[in-house]
Amino acid sequence: MVYLDNAATTWPKPETVYQAVVECIKDKGANPGRGSHQMAMEAGRVIYETRELLAKLFNVRDPARIVLTCNATEALNLGIIGLLGPGDHVITTSMEHNAVSRPLKALEENGGAEVTFLPCTPEGLLDPRQVEEAMQENTKLVVVNHASNVNGTIQPIEEIGRITKARQVIFMVDAAQTAGVFPLDVEKLNIDLLAFPGHKSLLGPQGTGGLYIREGVELTPARYGGTGGNSESPYLPEVLPDRYESGTPNTPGIAGLGAGVKFILEKGIHEIRRHEQELTKQLLAGLQSIDQVKIYGLHDPLKQAPVVSINIGEEGSAEVGFILDRAFQIAVRAGLHCAPLAHQTMGTITQGTIRFSLGYFNTAEEIEYTLECIKKIAAEV
Repeated sequence: MVYLDNAATTWPKPETVYQAVVECIKDKGANPGRGSHQMAMEAGRVIYETRELLAKLFNVRDPARIVLTCNATEALNLGIIGLLGPGDHVITTSMEHNAVSRPLKALEENGGAEVTFLPCTPEGLLDPRQVEEAMQENTKLVVVNHASNVNGTIQPIEEIGRITKARQVIFMVDAAQTAGVFPLDVEKLNIDLLAFPGHKSLLGPQGTGGLYIREGVELTPARYGGTGGNSESPYLPEVLPDRYESGTPNTPGIAGLGAGVKFILEKGIHEIRRHEQELTKQLLAGLQSIDQVKIYGLHDPLKQAPVVSINIGEEGSAEVGFILDRAFQIAVRAGLHCAPLAHQTMGTITQGTIRFSLGYFNTAEEIEYTLECIKKIAAEV
């Protein structure tokens, strides 16, 4: 199979990720932070080391500011719902994933927040001046995806970060499509909350992710329960990350995530970006030569994540995705990609799109084969 659905979950993983998961289950299978025996201590060390690796990747000064979650959706919900209250104003964009838009809509309907959805261009790009213009006295949060999961368009988060810092507004970035493949320095970019999945470009297993919380940002916890410490108190501890990590963690998954981040740090994030950028360039160039194909987004590998969305004539995206899978053994994602606002912006809400998302383990030969198959499908449309 040619796997081109890495925006959903990267596959395959580095061999070291599989090994770390198995080793953790077999040899370190106790509850971390819940006992003083050797196996519990080893499990705790796995989590601590992964937190340190993530801190290094994102230039986080204190690893304890990284809260581990089961995915980016949980991280986004913790940041959005945990921060906003009645009367607060939040700014976001028309290119957001449902993991951002649905919590915001829920808060809006329940009277918990006022939401402004800024319109992006049909290519999915936000003008940062719109953020400045949309600011109100009660604006508490700006939340933006770093890159669209539909067409890969990269948002100008550095410029947005400068605006939010000057206005003393909290800036949250959804890095679902960029963590692990783009440099993300929370200090340089003035990011207060960074949500990331572990199972995408960080190369870890499903069921992992996290939220960086800048010092001084206070969130209401999403769940309450045991943390392994302060057990005598009826209240959650104030210290991070315990305050936001109640319950037994996914230690084997976190071990795999740590191995994935270590792989990225060893290979070099710039090398990973270069490889995926070259594949994106190859794919875009080939698609542009096929008359029946319409490409969405900026058509520029320098300005987008390795995510390319297309349609072939008026053919339904689901039908094309089915043909690619069954006839050619190419795995893609077809439809609305859990981002209906983005499709409304792009004008594809009815047809959806066929999404090709590339990863570090894809090859130029796979891209060439994919282009040949698209040409065959287009010839029949």
